[in-house]
Amino acid sequence: MLFNLRRRKDVLHLLTILVIISLPALVSYNTISQLEVIQANGSIRVATRNTPSAYYIDKSGPAGFEYELAKAFADDLDVEIDLIIPDTINGLFQTIEKRDAHIVAAGINISSARQNSFEFSTPYAQSISTVIYRLKQGTPAPKSIDDLIGKKTLVLANSIQEEQLVNIKPAHPNLTWQVTSELTNTDILDKVFSQEVDYAIVDSNVYESQSSFYPGLNSAFTIGHSQPIAWVLTPNQDGSLKRAVNKFLLKPKTKALIKKLTEKYYEKRNPLNYFDTVTFKQDMDTRLSCLEQYFYIAEQETDFDWMLLASIAYQESHWKADAVSPTGVRGIMMLTNAAAKEVGVADRTDPIQSIRGGAEYLLNVKRKIPERIKEPDHTWFALAGYNVGFGHLEDARVLTQRANKDPDKWDDVKEFLPLLSKKKYFSTVKYGYARGQEPVQYVANIKKYIELLEWEKQIQQIRKARDASIRAEQKEKNEPAALIELQSIPATL
Repeated sequence: MLFNLRRRKDVLHLLTILVIISLPALVSYNTISQLEVIQANGSIRVATRNTPSAYYIDKSGPAGFEYELAKAFADDLDVEIDLIIPDTINGLFQTIEKRDAHIVAAGINISSARQNSFEFSTPYAQSISTVIYRLKQGTPAPKSIDDLIGKKTLVLANSIQEEQLVNIKPAHPNLTWQVTSELTNTDILDKVFSQEVDYAIVDSNVYESQSSFYPGLNSAFTIGHSQPIAWVLTPNQDGSLKRAVNKFLLKPKTKALIKKLTEKYYEKRNPLNYFDTVTFKQDMDTRLSCLEQYFYIAEQETDFDWMLLASIAYQESHWKADAVSPTGVRGIMMLTNAAAKEVGVADRTDPIQSIRGGAEYLLNVKRKIPERIKEPDHTWFALAGYNVGFGHLEDARVLTQRANKDPDKWDDVKEFLPLLSKKKYFSTVKYGYARGQEPVQYVANIKKYIELLEWEKQIQQIRKARDASIRAEQKEKNEPAALIELQSIPATL
């Protein structure tokens, strides 16, 4: 009996040991991974910021380097992307800490301090902190950290730039700076441009992508060394999401996409000079705001993008309703008497008549362009015809074809339009002499204005969304606690 009891205890101990040994395998077998949960739910939560380089809404929908890259990853997993848009950099990290987001995709630099607290993906870009200043006659550019002492220097709160300044503070005890959690890097550049602060310190990628839209700003020197940029990931023991992200980022297809997105979002260039850019911004504030609704109406009537129409109007009159040229054309769209009569405009100086009439006239010209010509060339031909006349445009296409080049390509035809001012060429075509260089410059200028208008509107939209978010948060904080209805109070407390 005693033997049997002892034997039973031995068997029980053995079974217990076997269960303990097998438990990790059993748990691993029965527990699905973080990646599998994401795929099963059909969505991945991505936190980002509402900035020109990360994420914003344009006329075609969501856009931005980080958005497009994260969307490509979501597509790779065959899931939807759910965006979380915190107002601050600290808010981004909080979404990871609270596990509200699976990924932070917002151009975040990796640093030693951040690596101690957060999980990062394989880097996909590099940047370095750059000191930005406003060019002023008689004021030398800062050359070192010592030149920032006693000056107003602005950086984003919780940014890598703030972290770097904190690290170098012991070596420069008199160094001070201002931080902001409410602004974006674009706003900070605005502050330097308007001379509200002396210097800003931002990522080199951000500055290089926006510098041409802030003529007069320049980079002085860099701080620290180049820092890798990566996604921040929710920590998870199984590591499945991190492996999937890294595998995605290392694919040749993804590397090609990153290169394409870098060119699209970080290599934007403002083709206007300093004076033209400043004047355009001023005219946007003082003139366009009163006319914008009319361009929207014309867009609905003709299907032309309102920014295209507004850019034509700026090229024609700088948005002046009473503009008059020496040749007698007048109004915002600078219509001739004949063109106004064709589209039924009675008063060329009436803004809404001029804008709607100009759009209708452009549509008439566009209908004359062969349908086989693809966009955007079809529109560029229409603009050239709007400027110089359809007949002269056709003459230039004839010259283009004679030279064995493509008369349906704007880049080819624009080489031959200027030849219409030379007798050797205009004497051989139907409509004769024309100032052919003008439509070439006309189209080039409108392209420039479209690009600058898109940029300014993009920034306005981002700021509007940010302000709305701040107001909503403030309203939520200020609302009184809900009152308890009397009938819901229990008889005893």
